[in-house]
Amino acid sequence: MSTFRSSLSSAPYRFGSLTILLYFASWGIWWSFFQIWLTSEAGGLQLTGSEVGTVYSATSAAALGAMLLYGTVQDRLDLRRHLTIGIAALMTLVGPFVLWVYRPLLEHSFGLGVALGAVFLAAAFVGSTGLIEAFVERLSRRFDFEFGQARMWGSAGYAVVALAAGFLFAIDPALNFWAGSVIGLALLLIQILWRPSREDTSEVVASTVPEHTPSLRDMLGLLRLRSLWIVIVFVILSWTFYTVYDQQMFPDYYTSLFATQERGQQVYGTLNSAQVFLEALMMGLVPVLMRKVGVRTTLLLGVGVMFVRILATGLLDDPALVSIVKMLHAFEVPLFVLGIFRYITLHFRTELSATLYLVGFNISAQIGVVVLSSPLGILRDKLGYQPTFLVIAGVVALAGIWALAMLERDDRSVHGDQFLRDGDAQRAETTTHREEIDA
Repeated sequence: MSTFRSSLSSAPYRFGSLTILLYFASWGIWWSFFQIWLTSEAGGLQLTGSEVGTVYSATSAAALGAMLLYGTVQDRLDLRRHLTIGIAALMTLVGPFVLWVYRPLLEHSFGLGVALGAVFLAAAFVGSTGLIEAFVERLSRRFDFEFGQARMWGSAGYAVVALAAGFLFAIDPALNFWAGSVIGLALLLIQILWRPSREDTSEVVASTVPEHTPSLRDMLGLLRLRSLWIVIVFVILSWTFYTVYDQQMFPDYYTSLFATQERGQQVYGTLNSAQVFLEALMMGLVPVLMRKVGVRTTLLLGVGVMFVRILATGLLDDPALVSIVKMLHAFEVPLFVLGIFRYITLHFRTELSATLYLVGFNISAQIGVVVLSSPLGILRDKLGYQPTFLVIAGVVALAGIWALAMLERDDRSVHGDQFLRDGDAQRAETTTHREEIDA
């Protein structure tokens, strides 16, 4: 893999980085305040908690179908941009759709609004994240740059617009959706107008048609792979439980540690922005670490950080200490997401990487959240937050044991792109040089 400095001079790297930055910026500018918009009185819809739950549940269900469809189609398209152009076009329409179609329907025909909104939001945003990441990851392998150093721009973009979103929302919530459309238009123009430079042309042309175009039978056959189910179990025991903890439990627990809920929310918002900026930095540094320690070890480190964070919040109740623990999220996400991506492209056929990532990671995690949210919520109601955190930490510890026992080492069952650590690459170059001298 090339260095970050050389990547900056690469047109495909700049294209992939700009794609993922604009994608997350267009989403984050309104999504970060979507729940508040649904429930608030000032410019919002004033929906009840039950109605908000219906909106999110329907959107999540539609996202599952979008993920599977996008993954199977993009694997057949390889690096052709039909889907990314279509998604960018939908993102451009988020302002008009939400304000002129979605909102009136939710106010006057709630069921129809929920159904139509679920399809649009899943197709444009919630269900397309894995596709955009898989597309840029495939681009990184084709043009020899680090995916993490492109993915970090997505985290940076989301962090910046999350800060701006608060100011826009205070002026007029509609501005957040219009800003999403403007950024989506920029993404659409990039997808349509970008053309490879002359030195990249031959490689791009060669990559537009995969060596083997996967069939539907190939994709369905993935579900018969024992190695894929090992990954799915690992994801559910780790990422899914962690997601329920981080999104559905930790925010309320954290704000309850302060004298007033308002003060807790202010501190949480500031801390969350700082954490996302640090996460963006780690997205660029984790690939360097991965080349030192390997893919499997990177995943084990990710699970280890998960366990420490959840366990610590189950034992600590001091706001300052819990704030420090919260920042571990910035290390866990890059370690796990980049690790699972590289594990898939290492041990599975690369022409099916988009489907494998969406099925093995995104879809299995999404289904896990749907299934586990209610039981863990009931457990929290009965035991309280901290005992529930300890239970979740125990499950994540089991995930680490499962990974240690079941995940393949980097040099075994290699069916995709081989992974070489820095030392391995140097030894390979030395061996090749000696062979050339002997010849």
